[in-house]
Amino acid sequence: MSAYDTERPLGDELSNWQAPPAPGPEVIGGRYLRLERLNPDRHAEEIFAATQADQSLWDYMSNGPFRSVDDMRDWMAQAVASDAVFYAFVDSATGQGFGYASFMRMDAANGVLEIGNVMIGSAAQRSRAASEALMLMISWAFGAGYRRVEWKCNALNTASRRAARRYGFLFEGTFRNHMIIKGRNRDTAWFAMTDGDWERLAPAYSDWLAPGNFDENGRQRTSLSKLTEPIVRQLQLALSPSAGTKAGP
Repeated sequence: MSAYDTERPLGDELSNWQAPPAPGPEVIGGRYLRLERLNPDRHAEEIFAATQADQSLWDYMSNGPFRSVDDMRDWMAQAVASDAVFYAFVDSATGQGFGYASFMRMDAANGVLEIGNVMIGSAAQRSRAASEALMLMISWAFGAGYRRVEWKCNALNTASRRAARRYGFLFEGTFRNHMIIKGRNRDTAWFAMTDGDWERLAPAYSDWLAPGNFDENGRQRTSLSKLTEPIVRQLQLALSPSAGTKAGP
């Protein structure tokens, strides 16, 4: 064995690695909602109505706000024709769409994708269905064989940063002067979850989603953050010595 072999650290060998499939099931079912492949004719009107009460929802988005249902429908038509795979969030109890998100920047050869373009109507935010929507996307990705799921947001978007942490994504740094969005600079906060992280976080998701975690009015008994925060702290601490990463944003 050469000195190169004995002295240089190398990454884990992935001899049985197989690229996962591209996202694309027509429906991904959950307990409190279902994800439906975004259809402009089916979903534009409901999602337009759900996102009109608070125009600030669009402050950190590259699109919107939309002046009319037709404008949103036109954008959705472009979105579903892109490389990203969009899903509408449809409440199981009401059958109404209240938001959407996409699988994007998919790199199946390396087992990496990003969850982005997340839009949730103000009335549905903090609901069980809204939380489960992102959980379903994360669960689908790792169940399909992806090794890494990324979450990126404007570094000034404190709500998105809190959400990333709540779901269990680890903060990996800030990309300065990363984009120009609506004529303004965007520094991008970068988060990720690996398949190893997911093994530890999945039970927390199950515990939070369990019917017994909610009272008769649908209020959570134990928050998702309380379940995931200790895991995130341990994972981030383990990462810090080798990566020089701080404990979080």
